[in-house]
Amino acid sequence: MSESPQLATPEKESDWTKTPYANLIRYEPSKVYFARLRVKGKLIRRSLKTSVLTVAKMRLADLEKEERSKVKSQEAVTEGKMTFGDCLEVFKTRLDGDPNAKPKTKEYYHQRILALSRSWPELASMDIGRVTRTQCTEWGIRNAAKCSSSSHNHAVSILRRVFDIAVEAGARYDNPGLGAKRVKEHTIKNVILPSFEQFQQLVELIRKGGNGLSKPSSELVEFLAYGGFRIGEARHITWADCDFRRGVIIVRGDPATGLKGRRVGDSRNVPMIPDMRSLLERLRAERPEAKPEDSVMLVYECPVSIKRASKVLGIKRISHHDLRHLFATRSIESGVDIPTISRWLGHKDGGALAMKTYGHLRDEHSQKMAGIVTFGKAPQNGNAGPPSPPESVTKPPEDTPANTPAPTEQETSVSVY
Repeated sequence: MSESPQLATPEKESDWTKTPYANLIRYEPSKVYFARLRVKGKLIRRSLKTSVLTVAKMRLADLEKEERSKVKSQEAVTEGKMTFGDCLEVFKTRLDGDPNAKPKTKEYYHQRILALSRSWPELASMDIGRVTRTQCTEWGIRNAAKCSSSSHNHAVSILRRVFDIAVEAGARYDNPGLGAKRVKEHTIKNVILPSFEQFQQLVELIRKGGNGLSKPSSELVEFLAYGGFRIGEARHITWADCDFRRGVIIVRGDPATGLKGRRVGDSRNVPMIPDMRSLLERLRAERPEAKPEDSVMLVYECPVSIKRASKVLGIKRISHHDLRHLFATRSIESGVDIPTISRWLGHKDGGALAMKTYGHLRDEHSQKMAGIVTFGKAPQNGNAGPPSPPESVTKPPEDTPANTPAPTEQETSVSVY
C-alpha cells in the first residue's frame, strides 16, 4: 500500500488522524506516521517512514531538531554573522544533499567531522570571523601528531571548506584554514601474508570452528583469496554472475552505489582460477536448490574466525582485505603481469598502484626465474644442432593465472599503500 497520498486521488480530511503528540499525525490509508510542523512560518509535512508510534516519536524529535538547525544556520549565513558550528551545519547539509557522493563517502566525512570537533572542542562556538590563521596552524600541528596522515588531511580539507562557506556568506574575507598544513601521507604498512601451506591450514581451522557459521566462513576466506574481491563486492556476487562456460565472475558491487570509484552499472570480469572453479563447483553441488539471484556466499564477513585461527597457527592476523593482497601476490608468483592483475583487482590507474604495492615481488620473482636460465653447452648426443628443448613447457592462458605454486614455508611481505 502507498506510504503517502496518491496525486491522482484527492486527499480527504478524514484520511489524517491526530495523535496525542504535537506535530505528529497518521495517514490512515497506509497507517504511516507523518511530521507536521511549522518552522519560521513554513509548513513542513514529511513522512517518518514507520507505522510504529514509538519509532515515529523519536524520528519526529530528530526531524524537528534538524529543521530548526537548518533555519538557524541559514539565517546566520544570510546575516553574515555566524559561528563555526553554523557554517559546519551548512557544510553537512550540502554534503548530505550531494547526489554525486556515495553513502560510504558521506559516512566517512561525517566521521571526520566528528573527529575534527573532538580535536578542537571550542571551535564550534567560536565566532567564525575571529578565528585566526595562527590558531588553525597550531591546531594542525597538534592534530597531525595524533592522527594518521590520511585522517589529518581529510580533517584539514573539511576545515578549509567550512571556512569557504563563511567567505561565501561574507562573514570573513580570507580562509584561515590555509594555515593548517597537510602532511605527506605515510600509509605504507607491511602486511605479512601466509604461505600456501599456512593458508590451507587457516582455512581448515576455520572450517572446523565448531559452530554453524564455521563452514560458510571458511568458504568466504577461500572466495576472497581466489578472486581478489573487496569484501563489499563479494557479498553482492550471485550465482548468475558466475559464468562457468566463459570461466569468469562478473563483479558488479552494491546495486545502489556500484563498484568503488565507478558509476553504478559498471562491472568487471575476474577469471576463475582453477582453485576458484573447484570451490564454486563444490558449492553448487552442495546447494542444488540455489537460485541464480542468490548470493554465492552465505556469510559476508568473518573477522573473529580469521583472528582465532591465526592465533592457533601462530601467524600474524590477516584481514579480509589482506586476502585480496594474497590473490595478487600468488598471481605475480605464477607469472601474471601487473597490468593484467590491476584490471582483475578493478584499479583504474593502469597498474600504477599495483606496481607500487607488488612491484618488489615481480622483481624478486624475476631474479628467481633468471637463475634457471643458462647458456651452457648442449648435451652431447652426437648430433649437430641446437640443444634439445625441455620435455614440457606449458604456458598459462593470458586471462588466467597458472595453478597455485607449490607449498613454501616462507611468508610473503607486501607494502600496502
